[in-house]
Amino acid sequence: MVKICCVGAGYVGGPTMAVIALKCPAVEVVVVDISVARITAWNSEQLPIYEPGLDDVVKQCRGRNLFFSTDIEKHIARADIIFVSVNTPTKTRGLGAGKAADLTYWENAARMIADVAKADKIVVEKSTVPVKTAEAIEKILIHNSRGVNFQILSNPEFLAEGTAIKDLFNPDRVLIGGRETPEGKKAVQALKQVYANWVPEDRIITTNLWSAELSKLAANAFLAQRISSVNAISALCEATGADVAEVAYAIGKDTRVGPRFLSASVGFGGSCFQKDILNLVYICECHGLPEVANYWKDVIKINDYQKSRFVNRVVSSMFNTVSEKKIAVLGFAFKKDTGDTRETPAIDVCKGLLGDKAKVCIYDPQVTEEQIQRDLALNKFDWDHPVHLQPMSATEVKPVAVTRDAYEATKGAHGVCILTEWDEFKKLDYVRIYESMQKPAFMFDGRNVVDPQKMREIGFIVYSIGKPLDSWLVDRPAVV
Repeated sequence: MVKICCVGAGYVGGPTMAVIALKCPAVEVVVVDISVARITAWNSEQLPIYEPGLDDVVKQCRGRNLFFSTDIEKHIARADIIFVSVNTPTKTRGLGAGKAADLTYWENAARMIADVAKADKIVVEKSTVPVKTAEAIEKILIHNSRGVNFQILSNPEFLAEGTAIKDLFNPDRVLIGGRETPEGKKAVQALKQVYANWVPEDRIITTNLWSAELSKLAANAFLAQRISSVNAISALCEATGADVAEVAYAIGKDTRVGPRFLSASVGFGGSCFQKDILNLVYICECHGLPEVANYWKDVIKINDYQKSRFVNRVVSSMFNTVSEKKIAVLGFAFKKDTGDTRETPAIDVCKGLLGDKAKVCIYDPQVTEEQIQRDLALNKFDWDHPVHLQPMSATEVKPVAVTRDAYEATKGAHGVCILTEWDEFKKLDYVRIYESMQKPAFMFDGRNVVDPQKMREIGFIVYSIGKPLDSWLVDRPAVV
């Protein structure tokens, strides 16, 4: 029986290993993590992450060939294949601060593997890492191996949160990179055989190590670039009276472009896009490619601009101040169908409103109050460290109010900001919401969830990203 161990029980490790266990009943899969609370949650009825379909997969396999444990050394020693899916946060100090990936947790994992391994191992990079990380990890393992042979593979994940299980069941591609040596090719084949249990062979791509590592960074950079491109156009649409949805639809009908990732919004979020682009920028700078670095840096600049523009639009529309005004925020997760708040645009929007002394009340169907308060208290990039290593927890003085009901959040509010495209927000009774609000009542739709014309008929003053401006807003420009 092939034994797989995954170090790291987060958004990537947990779902990926659960699906491998489901699709490969002859493989024993153990997910290990240093966090007792996280492993306890994986072994409970309330999993630590929300992902549609994940509960069913875990329940089918847990206790059969899928296990969750804090006994890291034991399961690393027993495993044939070790996936490493640990945090690779952006460095906050020292060389490359604010751009380079911090590989502390990866290095610690590699040293532990080298220390406890008694037989040959295949070590698989599952975390998003800089190009040439495999080379550094390989050196650590070789210099501490005591006669054990290690093969390093890169197997980047291409999951989209909210559809991760669907993506794992039916991936566009599985990418495996390895050394172009007989031993390296044998290791690639061993991992390929695991995926071949359910993934068609023509979708399993094999490359060298460096191509696989760079492909992950480049894929996320290209996706983020599309979002920033349509968001840049959304600003122009507002200035000219064009409708960004119509423009995006026309562009997307071109088969060379395609329709995906062309929805204008308050900005992109998630754990990967910004981090991976910053990492790409740093790599380009290190290799003497400043023009390339600046090109990718501008993708993030547009994203930051879009968030600032949204906040400024809220403030300028409401008589140039939101001080002491209740602002209801609907949605805090970075996208629908996930409870993930990492780099969510809602953090910057809420901080911008709080900076103008607004009274912010938040409702999200999946994000806990503890998580929201923590996110608003943490400094930038601190979110990507394990919770027990984060420099601070949520402050005792809570900066925002959090409610479990959308109608409670909007009651008595001067304005409503929609920041996540949850389906339930399309079905709310906006007449009821309007009647419960202060007048004039403002609607700021950062995800183009609601029909602006219907909202105006109810009585709202409406701002929708990239849509023709309400007459109220035309004379109140949002200057960034």
